[in-house]
Amino acid sequence: MRYITRTVWILSLVSLFTDMASEMLYPIMPIYLKTIGFSVVLIGILEGIAEAVAGLSKGYFGKLSDNRGKRAPFVQLGYTFSALSKPLMALFVYPLWIFFARTLDRLGKGIRTGARDALLSDESTPQTKGRVFGLHRGMDTLGAVIGPLLALLFLHFYPGHYKVLFFVAFIPGLMAIFTTLFIKDKPAKEQEVIAKIKTGSFFSFLKYWKTSPAAYRKLVIGLLFFALFNSSDVFLLLKAKEAGLGDTAVIGVYIFYNLIFALFSFPLGVLADKIGLKRIFIGGLLCFAAVYFGMSISRHLYAIGALFFLYGIYAAATEGVSKAWISNISDQKDTATAIGTYTGFQSLCTMLASVITGFVWYRFGAVATFMLSGGAALLAAGYFMLVKLTR
Repeated sequence: MRYITRTVWILSLVSLFTDMASEMLYPIMPIYLKTIGFSVVLIGILEGIAEAVAGLSKGYFGKLSDNRGKRAPFVQLGYTFSALSKPLMALFVYPLWIFFARTLDRLGKGIRTGARDALLSDESTPQTKGRVFGLHRGMDTLGAVIGPLLALLFLHFYPGHYKVLFFVAFIPGLMAIFTTLFIKDKPAKEQEVIAKIKTGSFFSFLKYWKTSPAAYRKLVIGLLFFALFNSSDVFLLLKAKEAGLGDTAVIGVYIFYNLIFALFSFPLGVLADKIGLKRIFIGGLLCFAAVYFGMSISRHLYAIGALFFLYGIYAAATEGVSKAWISNISDQKDTATAIGTYTGFQSLCTMLASVITGFVWYRFGAVATFMLSGGAALLAAGYFMLVKLTR
């Protein structure tokens, strides 16, 4: 484990604390918003605006981090914004205030993502990036296991106390803020030169697409095509609910999926370093296809449990691996811009994917919806098998 540096451990702990805070609120967020007068349409608009802010800001702040040669300030500010948004959601119930607090959370994600992933890339070599990104992703997802469990425990003893839960979620958020103070930037050889580069407009990061390596563009095209059919996990949970699972069982399989995701992220990252990031990623896409084809026909509890296990394997094989892959293909001085640009477009594609999935489900039914997503994953896997992505 010598290749796991102090900075990697710190970033992994910060992500664990932050995801604990966020996922404590994830199961109850729609319920809470409805209790303060939000309609389903208003909830949809809220989430759409918040995700759009996160998506667009990732590219801008990633480029800003590269231009200034700094990582730590962006990571610290981003996690601070996300932590502060938790109690703000409970202070007032005015729609405009809720929009502000939720957008602040997503803006924090946009500020930190590119710089944080660039730090992870700087702390690894091309031979260890799979395991470094895998460990970070695994720790992040472990927070998504602990958070909902703590929320269920709290609501068991204090049912309906949703506002209090927002303040409770601020505790791991504060732990995340404190931990970020130990992150330090490394002196960069080109830092003085990079700092003089003009920052540019909010959308200036889009220019990177033209100047980026051809391999980067080929990789991102394939990733974004898949993202257009990779909708929110809510649809999988809805299908599980339709198959007859109760509310507790639905939350249970969601926690189970995150647990598998967390446990397998690091081992699959190690394997990716040994046999190739591309092979592991393609394997993940095949798992995704199997899950979606299976969910279109499965109605038995054990079958659904097995599919959520496989879904956890898919996530572990693709989430961290895709960022490690991008960081290997892009130039070191542009790592935050490259990852920020990709994750920004990915957020927008995920929004579109949920709209597409919702429309297909409404118009043609759940079976057609899951068959479409599974087929798209197979097409994406075929694309990556055929295209050459070396520099």
